[in-house]
Amino acid sequence: MSKGEIDALTDEFFGAFDNRGGKAADVARIRRLLLPGGVIVKTGPDLTVYTVEEFIEPRLKLLNDGRLVEFSEWETSERTDIAGDIASRFGEYRKSGILDGRPYEGSGTKTIQFVRTPDGWRIAAFSWYDQP
Repeated sequence: MSKGEIDALTDEFFGAFDNRGGKAADVARIRRLLLPGGVIVKTGPDLTVYTVEEFIEPRLKLLNDGRLVEFSEWETSERTDIAGDIASRFGEYRKSGILDGRPYEGSGTKTIQFVRTPDGWRIAAFSWYDQP
């Protein structure tokens, strides 16, 4: 079933940033989850459009250099619409960890666009909005 595959892909995406319990975050798996030309957009006053590599590199450093530890983020609600080989997911999420020795928490909204490829569902694009 497509919805189950998209749920699993979304869980794997959120899990890429998890470094709880001293494990290294596997941000590099984003390369496998996204199409090579995927588009990533951070909204808000610092609107930024990233390539896959531009997105991965600073997060890999932040999550593995000791500045941000015990970090995870997870969906709290979602709505997924599927039409043939395309799907769109709109979800709320929360995140928490310890940044520079201080508790860090936040929440926001992500929208993720999926396409079915010969190798299964992949993320074509995603955007996020962090609550102030």
